[in-house]
Amino acid sequence: MNLLSCSSNHCPLSSKVLASTSPPSKILKSSVRVRNLGWGERRDNMRNNRRVSKVVAYYGLKSPPYRLDALEPYMSQRTLEVHWGAHHRGYVEALNKQLAKNDILYGCTMDELIRVTYNNGNPLPEFNNAAQVWNHDFFWESMQPGGGEMPTLGILQQIEKDFASFANFKEKFIEAALTSFGSGWVWLVLKREKKCLAIVKTSNAVNPLVWNDIPIISLDLWEHAYYLDYKNDRAKYVNTFMNHLVSWNAAAARMARAQAFVNLGEPKIPVA
Repeated sequence: MNLLSCSSNHCPLSSKVLASTSPPSKILKSSVRVRNLGWGERRDNMRNNRRVSKVVAYYGLKSPPYRLDALEPYMSQRTLEVHWGAHHRGYVEALNKQLAKNDILYGCTMDELIRVTYNNGNPLPEFNNAAQVWNHDFFWESMQPGGGEMPTLGILQQIEKDFASFANFKEKFIEAALTSFGSGWVWLVLKREKKCLAIVKTSNAVNPLVWNDIPIISLDLWEHAYYLDYKNDRAKYVNTFMNHLVSWNAAAARMARAQAFVNLGEPKIPVA
């Protein structure tokens, strides 16, 4: 992890999970003991159920919260069709194939699945696909049509507290994105222990959930996120995201939920 900014003195958002069996009417509601892998105890209630069906689907492909052409001209419909419809779908399908062969992981929420398969820095085979499914859902929800305006209220006050100014935060976020090597992500997170916002860079599929940070916004830096619209011009893509796409509405909602888990103290009273 690269922690870039936290200049002062995450309740991870669970992705919606779809679990189904064959036939669909028989839903497995049990959990499995995984003591031998060191992930905690889960009771195995399936022993005496001789009619348990094999899991053939686990997670569903979640649609972005807007039409595929809604982010134009800054992110084209074609990019969404390829990025969401092919790359994101591919992660979901690959994860489901892996989970169909691993009864131990059945019953985990997506957040739990990511932490378990990260395995304290020694990722299991399911980790990359699970994390990329979560990352992409979070990324779509980090954007909105008409995005990029100044944040307001609590999220703006916290940014100003932890980065001195919004302009300084924006500069550091863009710098982090442009200095990231290879494929990965850049995040604005709330650090639980330090009780401040910070900018974090991660490589490949890794996300801040594995360090118990609370993500607030994210930017996908894999080339497939921008090559159709911006070719190899990452700088133009990153600046467009910050100026026209980022959803401060989503960020404010995530920040409000995070404050149920992290006490940030009394809000700063504006000076008249």
